[in-house]
Amino acid sequence: MVGKFFHKPGPDLADRVPPGQHLAKGFPVLTYGDTPALTPADWTLTITGLASSKTFTWAEIMALPQRAFTADFHCVTTWSKLDVTWAGVSIPDLMAELTLAPEAAHVMLHCYGGYTTNLTLEDFLRPENFLAHTLFGEPLPVEHGGPMRVVVPHLYAWKSAKWIKRLEFLASPQLGFWERNGYHERGEPWAEERYSSLY
Repeated sequence: MVGKFFHKPGPDLADRVPPGQHLAKGFPVLTYGDTPALTPADWTLTITGLASSKTFTWAEIMALPQRAFTADFHCVTTWSKLDVTWAGVSIPDLMAELTLAPEAAHVMLHCYGGYTTNLTLEDFLRPENFLAHTLFGEPLPVEHGGPMRVVVPHLYAWKSAKWIKRLEFLASPQLGFWERNGYHERGEPWAEERYSSLY
């Protein structure tokens, strides 16, 4: 597969491509389970747990500050794509609309279709994270998580949950789908945190 769809990064990219990764020539699509059929009119984002309860409609998210983002994207299956351009709402701008309880320390991302993934609050609140609705200047395709997904560039891409539906703020850590099935609880690419030490 290396050569046709992927290639090894040169030494000039050593500071951008984590160990064990190859550069993708396209933008691969990897999904567990069925792809939800969603439109912006159907989509909402609900906040639960240790935060002010709220449900955002598409229009309410689009009324928040909209920003452009360029970020590298690293999949645990050993491919990376550099300089992916997105548009959406930064997580700090979203969180400015909410009040967290002092004991909130973790967040579970729940998706349409039933997928879940967990983050520490510290990882979730980083300023480079965002909700994305646009990819390369076009509405986010459904196979890439449209109409709305989370993007967490500093962790492996399974943490960048597609088809985001609900954010549940928690005091204690819980494991999401892949984390219960052998993936690392955090997933930091530069440390190659691919798999749990329990497996």
